[in-house]
Amino acid sequence: MSDNSLRVVWLYPDLLSTYGDQGNVLVVERRARQRGLDVARLDVRSDQPIPTSGDIYLIGGGEDRPQRLAAERLRRDGGLHRAVENGAIVFSVCAGYQILGHEFINDLGQREPGLGLLDVVSVRGEGARCVGDVLADIDPRLGLPPLTGFENHQGVTHLGPTARPFAQVRFGNGNGTGDGTEGAYNDTVFGTYMHGPVLARNPQIADLMLKLALDVNALPPTDDRWYEALRGERIAAAQQSA
Repeated sequence: MSDNSLRVVWLYPDLLSTYGDQGNVLVVERRARQRGLDVARLDVRSDQPIPTSGDIYLIGGGEDRPQRLAAERLRRDGGLHRAVENGAIVFSVCAGYQILGHEFINDLGQREPGLGLLDVVSVRGEGARCVGDVLADIDPRLGLPPLTGFENHQGVTHLGPTARPFAQVRFGNGNGTGDGTEGAYNDTVFGTYMHGPVLARNPQIADLMLKLALDVNALPPTDDRWYEALRGERIAAAQQSA
């Protein structure tokens, strides 16, 4: 990557873009361009090879069968593993988050192998489906404001010893384990159950990925008034429904 260019890869929009999560790639692309960066955006369908030279990879949510198909093709392709080995940043949502773990329960009720990029295991919850607005405090080590998002999942995700909780829930369910955790991350791979799209509600997460990809500590300021208005509205909604 040159100093003023960025390769952003949106993985499998034909399978994993059910809940508007494609908005995440739009936010990353826009916030990079607002900083004067040249952005090469690649939308990679499930029948195409995954490029290994991207800087930021985004994966969205999806229904159970498309999730299984996506996991099968990602395992067979191997490109995402090689990209992470090259230092790429990965941000995943819901079904995509589960795929990045060691395993999840597929649409056939069977344990489906994941990619093992996050030390998590997902199972199917036995209680009510987790649906609604969420407010959570992101791991302080990441230096980000509270997380706002919308969850809609039946899965329960357990974190292993090398996965850090992305956030601690104030309102909502998050990982569904009852311990208040939401999402997981390691150095360059992030997973969350939050829709919204989550990066439209939390543009600072997009900025964090840009800083990691560019290996810088700060970015030029940009106009956040629209984002902050949306954040304020959704945080208020989460507090009222709690």
